[in-house]
Amino acid sequence: MNHRNRERARNQKTFIVVAYDVTDDRRRARLHRKLKNFGNPVQFSVFECILSPKDLRRMKKTVERVIKKDEDLIRYYPLCEACRRRIQAINGEVTQEERTVIV
Repeated sequence: MNHRNRERARNQKTFIVVAYDVTDDRRRARLHRKLKNFGNPVQFSVFECILSPKDLRRMKKTVERVIKKDEDLIRYYPLCEACRRRIQAINGEVTQEERTVIV
């Protein structure tokens, strides 16, 4: 893999669905607040995120600092672009990557 391909892979963003079942109300609310820094809540315990590999690692570390591994359940579902295009949403929009426009 040449330098350009490594750089592209490093910056490649992935659509991730994060679902969680946290037993403690305070911890669940704290996790919800923290995850808002990484994506959009589509339900109280489900987020859609578009993250680079570096941001995904940061998010997972943040989650690990909030949860209790022996009590709480966390799921990360990465979706490829083809799968993402097939998402069907009723009464809400699927999270889209923000586009930067320079004028």
